[in-house]
Amino acid sequence: MLIGELSRRTGVSARSLRYYEAQGLLTARRGANGYREYDEDAVLTVRQVRALLGAGLSTDVIRDVLPCARGERPEIELCVDLQEVLGQELMVKDELIDDLRRERDALAGYLGRRTS
Repeated sequence: MLIGELSRRTGVSARSLRYYEAQGLLTARRGANGYREYDEDAVLTVRQVRALLGAGLSTDVIRDVLPCARGERPEIELCVDLQEVLGQELMVKDELIDDLRRERDALAGYLGRRTS
């Protein structure tokens, strides 16, 4: 399928699809005319990428996760290395949440509001 059809079927812009390809998340063959041609499984791959991006993962981490992803949600088959990577990502997110709570509490204090 061509990039326009993949875009329509996934709701992802052609620009994003080209970006995913540049990041090594999606593969395409080039036809004789130079157009990108995607296999049917590209639809699932794009949906997995979107779900993983929605979980806050970077494209670098997603590149490592995709080979272990199953289904659209996706479910992840965890090996030891991948478990470490995702555990580290979770720690980073927890630290960000803690930082945001501290900043929120400080700002609320300036407004004379109680913190939660």
